[in-house]
Amino acid sequence: MRIRSIRLTLFSLLTLAAFSAAQAQRLPAGVTPESYTLALTPDLKAATFTGTESITIHMDAATDTVTLNSAEIKILDVTAEQACDGCTNGNGIRLTGTVAYDTDKEQATFTFPDTLRAGEATLHLHYTGILNDELRGFYLSKTDRRNYAVTQFEPTDARRAFPSWDEPAFKATYDLSLTVDKGDTVIANTPILTDAPEDGGKHTITFQTTPKMSTYLVAFLVGDFQCLSGSSDGVPIRVCATPDKVQYGKLALDVAEHTLHYYDTYFGIKYPMPKLDMIALPDFEAGAMENFGAITYRETDLLLDDANAAIPQKKRVAVVVTHEMAHQWFGDMVTMQWWDNLWLNEGFATWMESKAANVYNPAWKYKQDDASDLDGELNEDAQATTRTIRAKADTPAEINEEFDGIAYQKAGAVIGMVEHYLGEETFREGVHNYLAAHLYANATAEDFWNAQTATSHKPVDQIMQSFVTEAGVPLLTFGPEARNKVEKSRVAVSQSRFYLSPTSTGSHVQHWTVPVCFKAEEGTSQCEIVSEANQTIAVPRNKFFYANADDKGYYRSAYTADEQAKIVAHAESDLSPAERLGLLGDTWSLMRSGQGSVGGYLDLVAAMRNDGEAMLQDAALGKVSAVSDRIATEEDRKRLKAWLVATYAPIYAKLPATGGTLDEQQLRAQLFGVLGTAGDAEILAEAHKLAEQYIANPDAVDPEVADDAVSLAAKSGDAALYEKLLALSKSANNPDVQTTALYNLSSFTDPALVSRTLDYLSSGGVRNQDSWILYMLLLRHIETREQTWEYIKAHWAQTKAQLTVASNARLVAATGVFCSAAQRDDVQSFFTANPLDATARTLKQTIDTINDCTQLHSAQEPNLKLWLDHNAPPQ
Repeated sequence: MRIRSIRLTLFSLLTLAAFSAAQAQRLPAGVTPESYTLALTPDLKAATFTGTESITIHMDAATDTVTLNSAEIKILDVTAEQACDGCTNGNGIRLTGTVAYDTDKEQATFTFPDTLRAGEATLHLHYTGILNDELRGFYLSKTDRRNYAVTQFEPTDARRAFPSWDEPAFKATYDLSLTVDKGDTVIANTPILTDAPEDGGKHTITFQTTPKMSTYLVAFLVGDFQCLSGSSDGVPIRVCATPDKVQYGKLALDVAEHTLHYYDTYFGIKYPMPKLDMIALPDFEAGAMENFGAITYRETDLLLDDANAAIPQKKRVAVVVTHEMAHQWFGDMVTMQWWDNLWLNEGFATWMESKAANVYNPAWKYKQDDASDLDGELNEDAQATTRTIRAKADTPAEINEEFDGIAYQKAGAVIGMVEHYLGEETFREGVHNYLAAHLYANATAEDFWNAQTATSHKPVDQIMQSFVTEAGVPLLTFGPEARNKVEKSRVAVSQSRFYLSPTSTGSHVQHWTVPVCFKAEEGTSQCEIVSEANQTIAVPRNKFFYANADDKGYYRSAYTADEQAKIVAHAESDLSPAERLGLLGDTWSLMRSGQGSVGGYLDLVAAMRNDGEAMLQDAALGKVSAVSDRIATEEDRKRLKAWLVATYAPIYAKLPATGGTLDEQQLRAQLFGVLGTAGDAEILAEAHKLAEQYIANPDAVDPEVADDAVSLAAKSGDAALYEKLLALSKSANNPDVQTTALYNLSSFTDPALVSRTLDYLSSGGVRNQDSWILYMLLLRHIETREQTWEYIKAHWAQTKAQLTVASNARLVAATGVFCSAAQRDDVQSFFTANPLDATARTLKQTIDTINDCTQLHSAQEPNLKLWLDHNAPPQ
């Protein structure tokens, strides 16, 4: 599953956050499902459904009870059938059972009047359920025209659609049929087998039997979907959506056709299903979900106007498609044994997504995206409240806790580090060997890294074990370079856990087995293993040494002052763009930890101001924005804005007004936003002009600057502009235009208009898949932060009603924008008095984030003031 993250100017949104633990809720051993036959009849108007189900099971021992998962389902009756080879009449037995529910464990237990023998039996069930509005299980998705009935089962919500053994190791086959209205169709995991008319203007669609798969990968989607069709390597591929939006699926279809062939070749195993459908849903919480053969997406992550979309939106669609398609092999065909190894599924797909997308379009420079994502995750993981990659996950709450940046970005970065150490072909061979050994079965992380160890004959098992079981980020501190007796260069290196906060400490000494790859001449690298607290290692003979070739290492690096100066001096000429991003990130994080000054970071930004790599400037200036928000006083902020305008306006003026390279287009858009936020009068005037043009005709405005133009205009916008954007957010058919208009309602700073947005949110006027995003944006903006928080507290019942299980934690995390002890205490006391489900760890992380900010401000604001005295233009 690709977790939803939305890239806007100078920030990215949060991923799924943490959930609290409860008592163990695993199913008892001894009964295993072999196959399911499901017949469902949804009523889209009444928001209910009925179901009949037959489950073939195998029992290890005789029993008179069977327990499985069930939630929000009313089981009307259950019977068990079992052949009776020894019976004189040859008929076997049929037992009617009673049902007992354990709602806390989301389980149902069937008790039968006689004992079922060990071996095979069949359960027959009739039940009813609800099409909920919680974006999980079998739920309603709505447009202005009609309702749809769709599914989202990962991780533990198949049990809301059919009673089942809802754990990944219980793989089974599925025979599915749905009876729906005559004008509707159904899309499911496999192709349609039959379509038969029924009385009452309905028809029953029956699907081919699935391969063995886990419950969370089952999907069925009911509505009037229409599709674009293509194929790759003989496999039919479709992109489907509501009828008014299907035309926006062309790019996604092209990416999927290219990627399926690429993955067939890379994995050395053909795509395992007879077809591939990708379906955009009007209401969908995550970015996408890898249901086997029927991948579901949020509309903005699959659909766009290819002719008029900005490059970041195109890149986003491509990378979400490649992520979900990677899961068809790595997760669907071979599935983790249990949710504590979710990180292997999601980390692998996160690593693989950019690899495949970069092959699709190398000009989009996904390596720089990887470096930027790595830097962000290293900072998140450097908090005291981080977790280990593999963590306890026995309950639905603990399982949901696994879906965070650790499982995605950190795990993906560690996998990428191992590939870089082994070499691409050796690593690919290990992936093939792992998949081939576990086809249509379950596996553990040890199975994966043991396959890599056996293939490469290198200590992958030791590397992975250390990064999976140790929390946090290694800091590698390098001493001065020295020559030994045979004239080989060597350097002393020590390792310790790195914390962003200088006051954080660990409870025990930590060590990792780290593959450190030094940059060598002509773009090559030389790798050494660091496994001791202190050791010396060989470094390549070079004019300087840089200890993170290609920026693939999952660690922070610290050098002597002399070596750091050499690296900075050679950065533009000798470091790759990804390596320069790594250098920038290390410099920032070391400053955060008290091992540098904000002035030193700003000096590096200034030294790189003419670097033409758009991603590097985006990262550099994004952290300058953080300096403004987290370190600066109001007076500092004014002076910093003046420095930005003085420094970057001349660079912006030299860029081509239209056209140019992709980097020039992206850089122009970035500087447009930065200069406008800094108060450049010409940029602001242009923004207001472009915003009006965009509202009148979105296609008439350069898509690269459209969002920034609307945001800047809204910041000082009046009620008339607000009304126009609100109307556009409701009328736009293009998902990207709709979200640009909707999300920028949060950019208005007039208190009366902020109140209008908050009232609109609390009234339920915004889909709950989007409402948390607007709350978060309003909290992130300095001008609207306080008003938003006071409103949330005063209108808590209405605010809470707009949240889902997942977005509970997102709202709590969004309050981490505050930066004082009084605000920290206010956040702590409010959420203690008004707890949200599954947010205990998130609240701890949020409090740590606020504490870190107060410490950072106290430590670095005097340094910022001093730097501005020497560098900012006179007032």
